[in-house]
Amino acid sequence: MGLCFLVCGSWIQIKAVVAQALLERSWQQTLEHGSPVQPWPWADHWPVAQLKFPRVKSKLIVLSGDSGASLAFAPGWNTKSAKPGKQGVTVISGHRDTHFKLLKDIEIGDSIDVVTTQGETVNYQVETIEVVDSRVATIKTQQSGQTLVLVTCYPFDAVVAGGPLRYVVTADRFSKS
Repeated sequence: MGLCFLVCGSWIQIKAVVAQALLERSWQQTLEHGSPVQPWPWADHWPVAQLKFPRVKSKLIVLSGDSGASLAFAPGWNTKSAKPGKQGVTVISGHRDTHFKLLKDIEIGDSIDVVTTQGETVNYQVETIEVVDSRVATIKTQQSGQTLVLVTCYPFDAVVAGGPLRYVVTADRFSKS
């Protein structure tokens, strides 16, 4: 009985770890072939980018779409926003207790690298970090420039998920010298 509770309580974390290995393989194949490769045959999502967080020494595959089905496995790109690494505002969301748990350690001035499906690395620098109420806040995706917006639920240690607060990290493109 105890083992059952342990497995049930850890299911989302287990799924996240296994999925990352399959997604990494799919990501490498996408880079090699230049076209999307699904991580498993029945998947309705595929890798569209990789996020790298140099200071916290972490990297994550980003999936197409930000539905619950995608977010269970990795952060997801909102398809109504700009493609990762392209002109405009790119919005990527993830769960606060798995993949985007690392956002609590991100600081203003940190760099975030986005690797596109063509293998190009686009560099961003964190400009703002804020907590907003999702019932009243919006993300303006029709802006000039190149901006990356990472969104997760807040607070990170909430006992009950799904509250209205969101932790929003905004980064602008910059050129490394």
